[in-house]
Amino acid sequence: MNENQLSKRLNQVGAFVPTGSRLADIGSDHAYLPVSLMLQGKIKFAVAGEVVRGPYASAVKQVRKSGLENKIVVRLADGLDAVEEQDKIDAVSICGMGGVLIRDILERGWNAKRINGSELLILQPNIGERELRVWLQQRGYTILEEAILEENQKIYEIICAKREVRTVQYTEAELLFGPVLITKKGDAFRKKWQRELKQRQNVVEQLKRSAADQSEKIKKIESEIRKIEEVL
Repeated sequence: MNENQLSKRLNQVGAFVPTGSRLADIGSDHAYLPVSLMLQGKIKFAVAGEVVRGPYASAVKQVRKSGLENKIVVRLADGLDAVEEQDKIDAVSICGMGGVLIRDILERGWNAKRINGSELLILQPNIGERELRVWLQQRGYTILEEAILEENQKIYEIICAKREVRTVQYTEAELLFGPVLITKKGDAFRKKWQRELKQRQNVVEQLKRSAADQSEKIKKIESEIRKIEEVL
């Protein structure tokens, strides 16, 4: 992967970034996403934020190599601390982390007033999608679009959200499967949840063989199994 040929998942993330955006890419690694979007002429300005010095140095090098120092600012900072008021950011991408970590980054950024809900969030959690959706709902965000795709035998979900005048209360099924994905389904969706179903069924069998009382855990997992079976 490089700035001219993004991975399948980052390409989909980039497709969700609105044309003319001022983007903050948090956990930017080599800054491939903002550099690629800038070279395409899709975004006006970007901040590439990195908390680790190695990836930060790689991002600086990539931006310099592409001649984009005046359009992409690379900052060594923790999460949304990379965003400053004068940046006038209107889109935020956070990709390739666990959903709980992304949630925590958003929460800290929210409390520090680095984001206020007017920005479009484009989030690609590796796991923990439900926990991320719960946070979005709690903070009054509406999930506008979602995608699911398979790449290198891994399945990824992408969630786009923004605060709107109307508030949406999602069902437990929508939080688990995704309010948009549950209506689209598709091959990657079915493949993911067939895997998840088998994993949960195996866990229940193991818990039933346990000497300790696991009835509450079994009850919870069996409830999830029923939800998955209904969706599939």
